[in-house]
Amino acid sequence: MMAPREDPPDVERLARSMLSLRGDHDDHDEAAPTPPARRGQSKAPASTGRPGGTAAVRDATQADRDRYLTSGLQPVDCRFCHVTVNVKKPGPGHTAVQWNSEASQRCAVFAELRASGEHSARTRSCPKLTDSIEHAIAEGCLEAVSTAPPPGDG
Repeated sequence: MMAPREDPPDVERLARSMLSLRGDHDDHDEAAPTPPARRGQSKAPASTGRPGGTAAVRDATQADRDRYLTSGLQPVDCRFCHVTVNVKKPGPGHTAVQWNSEASQRCAVFAELRASGEHSARTRSCPKLTDSIEHAIAEGCLEAVSTAPPPGDG
């Protein structure tokens, strides 16, 4: 059984309704309406017309970026191959590890994987580093659950 055939949309009627809603393209000299602010979200302040405004926005953006990338991270040394990585424990079942190029190249476990033809990036973690992180927690050098505020909450 064939579905009933629908008539094509009335393009002229659709265009007229869009023009009545949005206006034609000749009104681009007017400022676009500002969308209402959403609760819990911040927007960078307008910097035009204020001395040093652009620099202030740039500095605030850099500070936000640095906080997002480093909030709560603490250096931990691997007791096996002596590389240093940054670690944060957001919760009991989650460990965030920020590797750097030197550490990923010097990690003995990752080097073995590369030597066998595997990709270390596909490995969930380094068991030697996991032991070192647990040791750092036991020694009190690393918080078992980070008390640093999550990025974006400040």
